Amino acid sequence: MDKRHSYFKSELKTRAEGENDKYIEGYFAVFEQETELWPRCFEKIARGAFDNSIKNNDIRCLFNHDSGFVLGRTASKTLELKVDAYGLWGRVKINPNDSQAMDVYARVERGDISGCSFGFEPKGEDYEERDDGLHWTVNEADTMEVSICTFPAYPQTEIQARQKDFEVSQNRSREQRKIDLKKKLEGIRC
Repeated sequence: MDKRHSYFKSELKTRAEGENDKYIEGYFAVFEQETELWPRCFEKIARGAFDNSIKNNDIRCLFNHDSGFVLGRTASKTLELKVDAYGLWGRVKINPNDSQAMDVYARVERGDISGCSFGFEPKGEDYEERDDGLHWTVNEADTMEVSICTFPAYPQTEIQARQKDFEVSQNRSREQRKIDLKKKLEGIRC
């Protein structure tokens, strides 16, 4: 299964506590809000989708999904993540001795950067075909990272990974319709 990224504009905030403690905080994901991935394809994150990851994974906070640009991590307690009724909230403690991290902090503080994302592998999802298109619900997201992003979306990257999921779902749906039709036809013969 392909790793996915989900993006949105957040209300990131900076906070200074004491002389050297600086934080960036905000929601990395919001529950039950559909996002149109591409025309006629929608996705939403269900409440509870992050519960296992929060308990079991050592999740990193990255800048622009760059694994070489780690801002914090849950194992070192420099990244705090929690789930509430609204979504996945996080707070990363910025290292004052890391000039790149301080640059990110300054850009968020000025409002130049306001995008958030998270990287995950779907472990449980439902899909439904409706008149307006295909709707996915991610019920469990094996979350590896959250990111503070310059751009809240990279459609060319997302479409490639999600297009494969869309094709698999279409084939699954087509096969199910064949099975249902076969059962109906067998019922008529009896």
